Amino acid sequence: MPPSVTRALRLGTRPSPMALEQTGRFSEVLTGAQPGLDLEVVHITSEGDEHTGPLTEIGGKGAFTRRADRRLLDCQVDATIACAKDLPSPHDREPGISVGAVLPREAVADALITPAGHGSATLADLPAGTRVGTSAPRRAALLRALHPRLVAVPIRGNADSRMRRLDDGTLGVDVMIAALAGMRRLGLTHRIAETLDPAVWLPAAGAGIVVIEHRDDDPAIAALLAPLTHTPTQRLLLAERAALSALHGGCLTAASAHAVHDPATDTITVHAVVLDPDGGSPLRASAAGPATDPARAGGEAGRQLLDAGADRLLGTA
Repeated sequence: MPPSVTRALRLGTRPSPMALEQTGRFSEVLTGAQPGLDLEVVHITSEGDEHTGPLTEIGGKGAFTRRADRRLLDCQVDATIACAKDLPSPHDREPGISVGAVLPREAVADALITPAGHGSATLADLPAGTRVGTSAPRRAALLRALHPRLVAVPIRGNADSRMRRLDDGTLGVDVMIAALAGMRRLGLTHRIAETLDPAVWLPAAGAGIVVIEHRDDDPAIAALLAPLTHTPTQRLLLAERAALSALHGGCLTAASAHAVHDPATDTITVHAVVLDPDGGSPLRASAAGPATDPARAGGEAGRQLLDAGADRLLGTA
């Protein structure tokens, strides 16, 4: 370990089982790379964890990160860990925070979950009027566009609590949609009735990616985290976040940006979509650029969508 790098790190995380699982895996990677590091895990319950109503009632896009950001900026923790898909747009965050490490991407797909004992099912085969639980505007818009006979019902809570309430009938829905990566982290892949094709059921920007953030003015922690970054995943994330940034969108936007790398040409292509919350036709755009400048392709895809009238669907017109 370079002498300028700290030998202690206070890592802030949400206390949900999923967050703690990903924190545990990252802790093993970090302490394996930096033997002797004194790592302290600090639990930070977010406003989104506590609030039971719509996230729009508490400021929406920062509900899961605002408290952690404040603890970080107030030097109460040295770094925070989060799912990249839950991060607000850079336009909606306080300055002074940077991504220090980007972990290898996991599955980007969403999955259909049925109550325990109900066996396999597909969205296409569910009967009309089936209540499908989801907390994401993207998923609700996709459901209205692709399966209009089904009913999107907003649900709240951590993934594990949603599963329990789905099984005991108190969630108020018949089935629900969750991230495949999260189900794997919780060891619940046996509960997946259908894995939704990402080419059709569009993934969230940053899906399957875990990031660790730090203060801009903390070079020691930055130096500690930087070697742990998986560069191919980092480039995909930068491209997808650039598309959302151009749209001024975030984790509560009915939009998708998904980047893919072509090793033959070393280029990144971003496929971006803005969905109609009412289930109408989406707006689509694609842009490609060099892998060494991933934000170029993402920004261009976002600008194409704005030129096509995406601000009308996003409610920013």
